[in-house]
Amino acid sequence: MMDGTIGGWGLAAGFLLGTIAGSFLSTLAVRWPAGRCVARARSACDQCGATIPSWRLVPLVSFALQAGRCGACGGRIDWRHPTMELGCGLIAALSIALLPNCDGVAGAFFGWMLATLALIDRDHFWLPDRLTLPLGLIGLAIGPAALPDRLIGAAAGYFALALIAAAYRLARGRTGLGQGDAKLLGAIGAWLGWQVLPWVVLAACAIGIVWAACARKRRLDRLPLGTMLAAAGWGTWVIAFT
Repeated sequence: MMDGTIGGWGLAAGFLLGTIAGSFLSTLAVRWPAGRCVARARSACDQCGATIPSWRLVPLVSFALQAGRCGACGGRIDWRHPTMELGCGLIAALSIALLPNCDGVAGAFFGWMLATLALIDRDHFWLPDRLTLPLGLIGLAIGPAALPDRLIGAAAGYFALALIAAAYRLARGRTGLGQGDAKLLGAIGAWLGWQVLPWVVLAACAIGIVWAACARKRRLDRLPLGTMLAAAGWGTWVIAFT
């Protein structure tokens, strides 16, 4: 265990690193589905396109100092940016607090990737293969569960939902579950092993029930299962592996 001073600095550093990661990941989640460049483009206002100077790119602080508005056009800054910055900061701080070693860093990365996928799926009902597949491969390499359990978990997670999706499509003649959901559950299984997958699915269903209940005044045609699986996946890591 670390002493209080080192632990405090470690948590602060983890939170800061998480906010920086969240700043990039929120930009990715906003720009990528719209077909805009993510890696090479300068930071710019989502509304007016004005380039944002470096001194206005400090995660959370810049948002607070500007009262949540663009310095050029006065438009509101997309809520997804500060939310992801704060969320990824808290994910990193909690991961390092629970596991002050490389396992905590891995858990933070797992949480960041799931948060990004959750946000994209919430807004666009899309789980990009270029995020889910690398997440699964990295899980097979460094996940906290035993390797045989991770291998079985990757296969079981994918095929469980893929078979349900195929059966639904055959019975109803339309798509009920996307392949992205199956790939995401497979990636979670690749990190956490097959044993916890039923709990991940049950937790995701519970989140969905609460979500639907909170939105009862609005008509919901569908719910983003990937968002719920992502939240349940990281919550399961916190409970089962720390």
